[in-house]
Amino acid sequence: MSFDLIGPIAYASFFLIMALINGIVCLGLNVQWGQTGLFNVGIAGFVAIGAYVSALLTTPPGDGHLGGFGLPVAVGWVAAMAASAAASAFVGALTLRLRSDYLAITTFGVAVAVQLVALNAQRLTGGAFGVAFIPRPFDSLAQTPVLYDLANLALVGTIVLVLYFALERLARSPWGRVLRAIREDERAAMALGKNPTRYRLEAFALGGALMGLSGAIEAHFIGFIAPDDYLSSLTFQVWAMLIVGGSGNNLGALLGAGIVWALWTVSGLLISDFVPAGLEARAAALRIVAIGVLLATMIVARPRGLIGERAMVSRHVEEE
Repeated sequence: MSFDLIGPIAYASFFLIMALINGIVCLGLNVQWGQTGLFNVGIAGFVAIGAYVSALLTTPPGDGHLGGFGLPVAVGWVAAMAASAAASAFVGALTLRLRSDYLAITTFGVAVAVQLVALNAQRLTGGAFGVAFIPRPFDSLAQTPVLYDLANLALVGTIVLVLYFALERLARSPWGRVLRAIREDERAAMALGKNPTRYRLEAFALGGALMGLSGAIEAHFIGFIAPDDYLSSLTFQVWAMLIVGGSGNNLGALLGAGIVWALWTVSGLLISDFVPAGLEARAAALRIVAIGVLLATMIVARPRGLIGERAMVSRHVEEE
């Protein structure tokens, strides 16, 4: 391979991996909001739970934090999904019977609490120092960045494809039709003998599991996590991704993730190239401004997103 191509290929692979990881979070939010109408503004917290659970279970022994179990990466990812799903189910069990604004307040509180625990519980999470030496898939290829990134791209891409087709099957299944029926007309769904609380809880837990998986995959790809990785700006980014791509559409969720991540990346490069070094920290806020401008433009120009939700047949809800 030509030396001139190594850099662009490695960077493109890294970009696509991060876009796909964000796409997994966006798919989880699409299950919760796009299909069920659950207003989750604590995304960063559920992503953090998955990242820390997987990292602590798989890292080698160390003095800086709990863990050192050295379990396989796959076990860490499954545990991350289970932990985030359990946290989502717990929050949902307390709030899903209430109005949506209570769910939003509770999930935001959960995200803040998780971030504060990660920051201050040093013996558990490493505190502000974070968790390092997280095992990475294909770590034997790390000396060749291009091969390492391509191998990880193939792995993450396969996971996203599997999740996409699985979620598409679920969306077209009786279970998915019930979710949309509850979202559109809860009383009509109840008249057909459906339990809205149970279905909402299942959807909320499934979305949380996907968010936890995303956090775990990113943690193992980067090899390091810290509390500052899970601020409220992450929640804002994911919501922007779903709105830009198209709420209620899994393909739209992935497309929106790619577009917003591209804007985030390009704006960061422009800031580093044109803003003096002493002002870069302050200018970083312009990345959020850029996403906000894109979001406002999309809401005005295409309220349903680039790929709006396709019309689904919902008259067979009673089949569930």
